[in-house]
Amino acid sequence: MSYFTMSKKPEILSVTSVARSRLFHIEQVGLRFENGREVQFERLQSDSAGSVIIIPVDGNDLILIREYAVGTERYEMGFPKGSIDPGEEPLIAANRELREEIGMASKNIQLLRSIIVSPAYFNRTTSIVLAKDLSIDPLPGDEPEAIQQVRWPLERMWELLDNEDFVDGCNQLALYSLGHALKLFPH
Repeated sequence: MSYFTMSKKPEILSVTSVARSRLFHIEQVGLRFENGREVQFERLQSDSAGSVIIIPVDGNDLILIREYAVGTERYEMGFPKGSIDPGEEPLIAANRELREEIGMASKNIQLLRSIIVSPAYFNRTTSIVLAKDLSIDPLPGDEPEAIQQVRWPLERMWELLDNEDFVDGCNQLALYSLGHALKLFPH
């Protein structure tokens, strides 16, 4: 198989901070490409060390959560998730988030894959993690209200894709990653 590769990355001419919030930092990046063309791109930088999405499997059930999403202004269903603290390893962060969001810890936790949602605009890595062998071990969380747990039969996992409140693309990719890891494919 042949792949086309660019011979030289563009030269970064400037990086300017455009805006900053508690979650994101927007930068404007001036670039010069090998052909001489100069352009301005914008990118989101993240001050966190990345994020995790955890797929908890308890027996024959997936454990999902339902929580308010201000972007869609409604309650959405998905897997537990959260930011990785500076200096924290992704699997440690995943177990911490599990304990905070569903009150359970995992004795068998593994990285399925790492993704970047939109590398053209964003540099934040999300680690998709599978958590099994769960036990009750809660930690206080930082959520503004109690998170609702939803148990979903593993044998019906692909039906989540038809659920109107399971729309987050990262959650859907996590589901496909689980299917790939378990060799369970949609019908």
